[in-house]
Amino acid sequence: GGSSIPAIDPGALQDVVALAGQVAAQVDELLRNVHCGLQALTALSVGCIQTYRDGVESLGEAADLSIRAMYALVARCEELDRAMQPVPALAKRIRDMKGTLERLEGLCK
Repeated sequence: GGSSIPAIDPGALQDVVALAGQVAAQVDELLRNVHCGLQALTALSVGCIQTYRDGVESLGEAADLSIRAMYALVARCEELDRAMQPVPALAKRIRDMKGTLERLEGLCK
């Protein structure tokens, strides 16, 4: 019978096979490069997240220490306020004593 399919050129077929091998090798290289790039980006992302986490933990600890220090300062100020309560009465007594001394000094002159 009359076949309408032309004969396949073995040389052309070998060229197609060789080109397909080159394309496969290039795709493999591309995938390796993409894989390495993704690994580098993942490592960078992990590093950034760890740095962020450490910063947040450090900030939390610093805030906690600051709050504790503020409460300690307030407590000491309250203690100082209580300790200073007799001062106005003492100042009045000193002024009275000074006035009395000035009167005595005036009498002695």
